[in-house]
Amino acid sequence: MTDLGSFANLGVTIRAAQPAPADPEGGPRRGVSEFAALVQLRAFIVDRAFKEGDRLPPERSLCAELGLRRFELRKALETLEKEGVLWRHVGKGTFLTAHSNQSGQNDLSTLAKRISPADVMRARAALEPALARDAALHCSALSIAGLRLITARSRTASSWREYEALDNDLHRQIAEATGSVVLLALFDQLNTLRRMVAWGRLNRHGSRPPDNYSSFLEHERVVEALAARDPDAAQAAMRAHLHSVEDRLFR
Repeated sequence: MTDLGSFANLGVTIRAAQPAPADPEGGPRRGVSEFAALVQLRAFIVDRAFKEGDRLPPERSLCAELGLRRFELRKALETLEKEGVLWRHVGKGTFLTAHSNQSGQNDLSTLAKRISPADVMRARAALEPALARDAALHCSALSIAGLRLITARSRTASSWREYEALDNDLHRQIAEATGSVVLLALFDQLNTLRRMVAWGRLNRHGSRPPDNYSSFLEHERVVEALAARDPDAAQAAMRAHLHSVEDRLFR
């Protein structure tokens, strides 16, 4: 397990979730959280094995690849630029810096290249049901309202990438609902690994999740168990959801 110091290298910082901003592009969906957008961008960079000096695709292409709106992508790019991972030049594009390759043994991007999706799923099955159980005991009414909003948005996602960003948000907000900084840190580390390892490896049918996609109902069952303050039901619902995800991933 990597130490918490690796968060500084990857920008996996612990933040309180911010309310989704109004969509300035006039679409029906408001934005995913800043953290979800950042995880999507980091996973894409690792999956494509960009090196120092490589130029990222144009913003329009990145938005389509990541399932993000332009303002969400720009926020994530700004964060990585401030960290020294990227540099941008008007008229030339966005490039990776030398800092982005300074990865030691404890760097999550290095670890992601050594582990399998099955290993990540095993860790998720051990951690996330316990987080759901704890969240049922500590979540606020505001947290429940936010989770219900995400499940509603997920059903109208226009692409798989947009759905994945919302899925990241939902699972992270459940971890956040525990009220524990330590548990949230553990989840953030695992979730970043999950996106890095699983990026582009799932077989998707169609351009977006079908209306009967099983995760929709599974997510809603978890959220309703949290709303009922039922820790046993929340734990069981999350465990069932992860088993379903595992079946789709490895069958």
